[in-house]
Amino acid sequence: MTTVKGVLFDFSGTLMRMESAESWLRAVVDASGTTLDDARTARLAAALERAGALPGGPSPAELPGELAELWALRDRDAARHREVYTGLARRVPLPRPEWYDALYDRHMTAEAWSPYPDAAEVLARLHGGGTRIGVLSNIGWDLRPVLRAHGLDRYVDRYVLSFEHGVQKPDPKLFAIACEALDLAPSDVLMVGDDRTADGGATALGCGYLPVDHLPVDRRPDGLRPVLDLVGRSAADEHGTSHS
Repeated sequence: MTTVKGVLFDFSGTLMRMESAESWLRAVVDASGTTLDDARTARLAAALERAGALPGGPSPAELPGELAELWALRDRDAARHREVYTGLARRVPLPRPEWYDALYDRHMTAEAWSPYPDAAEVLARLHGGGTRIGVLSNIGWDLRPVLRAHGLDRYVDRYVLSFEHGVQKPDPKLFAIACEALDLAPSDVLMVGDDRTADGGATALGCGYLPVDHLPVDRRPDGLRPVLDLVGRSAADEHGTSHS
């Protein structure tokens, strides 16, 4: 990689973090006017998480055979994405059948997501310095309103979402689309993401790659700050200045 002129950020686990399974379920229970005691809520939330029903959460502990194909291709199509996650949720008996769709709907709301503590500052500094910024996500729904609600959208030049293109990371085609959207050569672009397989696939195209840890927001206060160092160092190198 030469000079970093553009940075592509993954969404879930990189810029923002999905709420806990318990918070996710509690929001749906409360909205329905139903009362569940804390112990039962915790048990059901844990079961949903094990089933892999929480988008942005862990993969299924055991993937049902009938959902395996859907799971592999879930981020290429919005309807497929909903089908697989509601299908996984239905493996957990819930008191009200309408909760399965309500849970899926909940995860697409701004309230379900929290930015990492350093996300706004890092994006603002990159944007202010002229670095082009893209959000490149394997996802089955439009995340733009979530970033807008949290004040991050103002820093993003382009969005490349897998379901809008019918291709998902680590396919080099999606990274190529993103680089073209930023009007930059892959060698000038840095990919930042928590999935070393999916996001790290950017290196096959010639992009740089910086991994971050998919941790709760209170346990990763400054995981994005190394991006600023990399961009700063590359700029210094281009201008032949010292950065010792």
